[in-house]
Amino acid sequence: MIEVRWHGRGGQGAFTAARLLGAAALCDGRFALAFPSFGPERRGAPILAFTRIDDRRIVDRSALRACDFAVVLDETLMGPHAADGIRQGGALLVNSARLPVEWASLGVPVLTVDAGAVARAVLGRAIVNTGMIGALLAASGVVSLDAGLRAVQSEMRPAVAERNEEVLRRCHDLMKEQLGG
Repeated sequence: MIEVRWHGRGGQGAFTAARLLGAAALCDGRFALAFPSFGPERRGAPILAFTRIDDRRIVDRSALRACDFAVVLDETLMGPHAADGIRQGGALLVNSARLPVEWASLGVPVLTVDAGAVARAVLGRAIVNTGMIGALLAASGVVSLDAGLRAVQSEMRPAVAERNEEVLRRCHDLMKEQLGG
């Protein structure tokens, strides 16, 4: 099972990202479960969302304690809590123009992509959830790029799907370049 933890702020689309990743897994013929962890928080308050992906039916609906990847949509949420529980072989992905080395003290592999800049260029605003999905797909291979694009097509309104597909694809390609592939 692959487990992904999403860190964002209310209104940034962290739960939407968790759901889209789950939909992408379904497109690849896998099983998925996506769920948020928030209460009465208001827009802008820190929230968590989670995605579980497996080749078998998922019955565990408990909160994640450890994860393979943590994805941070807003770098102001960075800190030791973002790196907590990342398993060996996993990584912390951050929406940031900063270099990964700036977070070396966290003790886990950190990858960065400026999804905000890509989203501003394509969407006209810094909505980074689809960009961070693209970066995650490139870094993890947890589901295929094609499945990620199909999930955006099927889950988003046609008026916004095409541009979000572009954001996903561009951030995927940026992460691939960063990783040397």
